[in-house]
Amino acid sequence: MHDIRYDAVRDEFLVTNPFAQAVLTFRGSANGEEPPVRMIQGPHTQLSVPDTLEIDTVHNELFVPDSPGQVHVYPLDGKGDVAPLRNLRTGGNAIAVDPIHNLLITAAGIKVNDETQEALKIFNRTDEGDAKPIRVIAGPHTGLLGGTRQFAVYPEGGWIVVTQSGGGGGDEPYPPNPFVGVWSINDNGDVPPRWKITTVVKKPRSITFDAKHKELIVGDMTLNAIMTYSLPEMFAPNAK
Repeated sequence: MHDIRYDAVRDEFLVTNPFAQAVLTFRGSANGEEPPVRMIQGPHTQLSVPDTLEIDTVHNELFVPDSPGQVHVYPLDGKGDVAPLRNLRTGGNAIAVDPIHNLLITAAGIKVNDETQEALKIFNRTDEGDAKPIRVIAGPHTGLLGGTRQFAVYPEGGWIVVTQSGGGGGDEPYPPNPFVGVWSINDNGDVPPRWKITTVVKKPRSITFDAKHKELIVGDMTLNAIMTYSLPEMFAPNAK
């Protein structure tokens, strides 16, 4: 289980189980050996190896990236052998949803001059099938070199916050120079991040926000630590 989401509206948390080809929902107060309150599983779900997920409590939807490179969208309260509401082929596994601006963002490789580059693809939230992204952030100035596994959107400010750890295994990241970068949802093309954090991080993987205190909270795989960074500029009203 590599990802988890908390639904504050229903006081539930959701996790994927790629071995069981399922998405499990538990009570927020679940403890011990407690069964899920709901489970999405079965041939009609089209689930193969679900690894990450995203929820949209505004539109009551659950987004599950799956192999081969597509996103299944289900009702957030779906259960059993339920078919997706729609599918979108994105080519990526990391995903975030902006319910305020109705956007879906995924990280995936794209071909440029016969070479694969890491890219942030921005779609309309309700896109399906082979829809093309409305914007693509990619290129040498972005610093995106691969290994973008988890990122998050701060919808109130229209920001995409990415943990860039590179690929490869071992204790040290490959390639070097990992960072946490912030882009606008309106960025397009080969643009550098608006803000970039390089201090301390070695293999950043997860990210969340503390808007009240204007902070980013980053989990690092190599350091086995959680770091908190102050970034008031990102949370300032009308920040662009």
